[in-house]
Amino acid sequence: MAGKHTLKFGVDVHGDEINNHPNVYPNGSFSFTGSETGTDFSDFLLGIDSNYTQGQGRDFYNRNRLIGVYAQDSWQWRPSLTLNYGLRWDILPPWWEKYNQLETMVPGENSVVFPGAPTGLVFPGDPGVPRTLAPTRYTNFAPRVGLAWSPTAERGLLSKLLGRSGTTSVHAAYGQFYTAIEGLSPGVMSGNPPYGFTYTTAVPTLLDEPNVSAQTGASLGQRFPLPALPYGATAAHPIAGINWAQYEPVTGVPGFAHSNVTPYAEDYSLTVERALGRNTVLRLGYVGTQAHHLLVLEEANPGDPALCLSLSQTQEVAPGSPTCGPFGESGSYTRANGQVVNGTRLALGSNFDSVSYQKTIGNSHDNAFEASLEHSSARLYVLAAYTWSQSIDQSSSLSEAVDPVDPGESRGLSAFDLTHNFVANYRYLLPVERWTKVANRWTLGWQVSGLTRFSTGFPVTLINNNDTSLLGSEPNGVNNFGVDQLQFTPGKLERNSNPFRNGGDAFNTALFSLPALGNFGNARRRFFHGPGSDNTDFALEKSTRVAGQQQITLRVEAFNVFNHAQFFGPAAVEGNIGSNTFGQIQMAAPPRLMQLSARYRF
Repeated sequence: MAGKHTLKFGVDVHGDEINNHPNVYPNGSFSFTGSETGTDFSDFLLGIDSNYTQGQGRDFYNRNRLIGVYAQDSWQWRPSLTLNYGLRWDILPPWWEKYNQLETMVPGENSVVFPGAPTGLVFPGDPGVPRTLAPTRYTNFAPRVGLAWSPTAERGLLSKLLGRSGTTSVHAAYGQFYTAIEGLSPGVMSGNPPYGFTYTTAVPTLLDEPNVSAQTGASLGQRFPLPALPYGATAAHPIAGINWAQYEPVTGVPGFAHSNVTPYAEDYSLTVERALGRNTVLRLGYVGTQAHHLLVLEEANPGDPALCLSLSQTQEVAPGSPTCGPFGESGSYTRANGQVVNGTRLALGSNFDSVSYQKTIGNSHDNAFEASLEHSSARLYVLAAYTWSQSIDQSSSLSEAVDPVDPGESRGLSAFDLTHNFVANYRYLLPVERWTKVANRWTLGWQVSGLTRFSTGFPVTLINNNDTSLLGSEPNGVNNFGVDQLQFTPGKLERNSNPFRNGGDAFNTALFSLPALGNFGNARRRFFHGPGSDNTDFALEKSTRVAGQQQITLRVEAFNVFNHAQFFGPAAVEGNIGSNTFGQIQMAAPPRLMQLSARYRF
């Protein structure tokens, strides 16, 4: 401390080591998304999948070292005003692997670490590719500032609003916060060529013969088992002689983009707190966050929809040549004039199928009004809080890929967005001794408590896994769904909060359809909410002192005490248009549950 200043300095050093022993689909995995008939279950009954995935990986040793240095000053400028300000410097390199078993894609670059690798596939040690794939940034300076102020006024309306000295406080803050790349990022890169391989077929296959094309009957080849490779390839000690044809077309690789930067968020808030009497406090506030450079998944080798459409009609191709359509971006086609087209994926070429970048190009913003009222007295405690908020992003997790043509088209409500949320918890000591005018162990220690919540539902996630965009951004185990959107016809959504009572679907499914081939769709991934929550939990408790410090407590609890049907949750409504249950409720909260418990304290 120095006078009115309280200074703080610090260094934060952090090291992580994650040793993975991956189990990468050794027995294979089928994906049914309705590519053959339009519905997933019908495809299953026919024995034709949308794609087949099988993999082989080996031990993977992720490493990370982080360091942060900070300085902060708390300055009590006046008795009623305190200022806080500080600066943090973070060095947050991306993850690396102990033996350099990482890879990414750089169009047009040939690897010197693995000569002969497909053009565009690069590794640590290649020109411009550090061990961490993306360079460490040394300019992550994060300022922050805040104040705590207790305003007063001697007369007028303002004095009535602020009350006497010490009953009103104002808190305001702004801060910038950098964050390390999540550990999942290198983890999903295990089992990729040439150290491993996760192979996803470029075309639908047969359920009983997953290495045979369902469309042409041609063999796709058997890729497994893979040959063993030594660890530690570098530019000075390259590894040549690999049969890369065994890995081609390279598919499913979630490469960490070499242009990535450090994600960060800007947080800001303003809160006013007012004491209402001796036992009650009212809080009103605004809280906001803007996040930048969030890590998202983006298709690195998308198909060209226009090229595919030019090969989509029988008169446009030679006799015997297949036509191009959904999931056909990696197929081979012959035009009517004899020209051979080896797929529609142009960014990395025909040696690659669907591969992804992990890119720090995402952003989000969240804004919320918060109000709470807290009362605490000898017998009664109540805390009631209300939040009105909206959260918008391009991707709510690494499992949600973004539009590779325009990532902004994937912008919509966050998966966790709740527009309105009211929560109250309360506790009351029952005055049984007053009612009976007898104070003993049987009348003392009675208490009721509860928790009540009313909230809007989570957004419904709309899913189109039919590749109608002809971009070929396919689910591959990292991204759970494709990036394509649905086509929405403006009209009344007719959201139904209780379909089991009122009948019908959770929303008007007639407004949604698959877009025309080559179109992305105009319906955002999430733009409306499902059914909300109307729940109250209640408890009655009796504590009885037996002798000395010994005490017995009996408690009767009822969860969802009013037995309201609640279809609440992020996956409560089926949003996959390829499912037979599209628009229907898929899950419900439990009905009324009651339990009795006893506790003996000694």
